[in-house]
Amino acid sequence: MAGITLLDGGLGQELVARSGDRPTPLWSTQVMMDHPGLVRAVHLDYFRAGASVATTNTYALHHDRLQRAGLDDLFLDLFDQALEEAHSARAAHGSGRIAGSIGPLVASYRPEIHPPHETAVPLYSEIARILAPRVDLILAETVASLAHARAVLAATADAGRPVWLSVTVDDEDGARLRSGEPVADLAPLVDEFRPGAVLANCSAPEAMETALVELARLGPAYGAYANGFRQITKDFLKDAPTVDALESRPEMTPELYADFAMRWIGMGATIVGGCCETGPAHIAAIARRLREAGHTIV
Repeated sequence: MAGITLLDGGLGQELVARSGDRPTPLWSTQVMMDHPGLVRAVHLDYFRAGASVATTNTYALHHDRLQRAGLDDLFLDLFDQALEEAHSARAAHGSGRIAGSIGPLVASYRPEIHPPHETAVPLYSEIARILAPRVDLILAETVASLAHARAVLAATADAGRPVWLSVTVDDEDGARLRSGEPVADLAPLVDEFRPGAVLANCSAPEAMETALVELARLGPAYGAYANGFRQITKDFLKDAPTVDALESRPEMTPELYADFAMRWIGMGATIVGGCCETGPAHIAAIARRLREAGHTIV
């Protein structure tokens, strides 16, 4: 049986839920500021559930988001806190890898407002330089367009760490990025930049099988980690949204989500996990099913 990398589940949504605070445009960054140690606790719970990778709470750490809140002077301090909490959780658990998350500039799911290449590359590069000395790999998440993919791959090419590219696909057509561009059109970028893995994330679980068919043709290791939202609403597709504009799917139980993950593995995926609205129970269900099927979590 194959060795499977089991990512963690949703970090931002889990932090907001555990904090009990109302979501803000700063999302999980605000929670980390207001509740020191909570990020570490969530990382540790995911490790204990069976995850072999902790994804840092740096997805939303961008100058543009902090500047809107008047907090850009905390940029480096917040990276340091996020990295320290991930390392502390790994030390407590005794094993695991750390993936340095780079989320989209400006906003998620909004390829039409992603900055131009000459603006985006230096911003992503700055983050890659901060993350690289303290992570095992760099995870470029929720990449919604070919332009976004080119920018983040160019920015991380010299980081000295493996780079995993994770795209977000149309919830109704997993063969297309959220920009409408075909997933297959990533091929020249994958050939040029050679990421260590190509993934799909933060899309409906039902879209992932179609996405995986396309990702499997690109060459690197591939996988998926889906969200548990009903849909990405119009209210969310605005500047500075808050996650309370989205609804979770109550039927997306850990066992049902694990059913999806096992189907992805049956299609050759070697990297699976969860995104928004999945928690430690979802990861524990996948870990149990993997072991029952004879897979090794690596």
